[in-house]
Amino acid sequence: MRVEVWSDVVCPWCYIGKRRLERALERFPHAEEVEVVWRSFQLDPTFPSGVRKPVPEMLAEKTGGTAAQVRAMQAQVTALAAEEGLAYELERSIMVNTIDAHRVTHLAGKHGLGGQVHERMLRAQLIEGQILDEPETLVRLGVEAGLPENETRAVVTGTAHLDDVEADIREARELGVTGVPFFVLNRAYAVSGAQPAELFLSALGKAYEHARTAGR
Repeated sequence: MRVEVWSDVVCPWCYIGKRRLERALERFPHAEEVEVVWRSFQLDPTFPSGVRKPVPEMLAEKTGGTAAQVRAMQAQVTALAAEEGLAYELERSIMVNTIDAHRVTHLAGKHGLGGQVHERMLRAQLIEGQILDEPETLVRLGVEAGLPENETRAVVTGTAHLDDVEADIREARELGVTGVPFFVLNRAYAVSGAQPAELFLSALGKAYEHARTAGR
């Protein structure tokens, strides 16, 4: 069974959703038959390459909210993340264009390390305040997650996997995805957003049963 996850590495809800899916899989009796595939999505594809902006400042501009309103919004998300064991430091996060980070995650998928690299980048962005368009940072994060340094550096300094990223984003658009995280189970069921683990567990069961009966 395949679970495809459209996600962005600067998305706080995506990390929460990842944890909740993982908790559901821990309780799913057929988890060893589930392959999780990470797909690319950009929260803001128009964000200029090379520009770096503190996330609180970016959110204030995007929402028209005050600094106090942005802090309250981030505090709410931080509290929900803490329930999943994630110690967010959102005030340290820097918004960047994520196209290069996604290209590295596609390299990771070729090595069977898609989940590990996605995890490392989410942690770097949302907890550690690292900058995810800085080439040396991307290489280091990829290596820390298990990727070969020479291959990672070649991707970061070139244009490899750009077509893969664009294909994922185009497919998300065709599926009607407007926000992430977005989960597609066996191309038969979809879960939108960082839903509770219980909902993921139910969806996994339905998708598994659908695949089993369809194969008869």
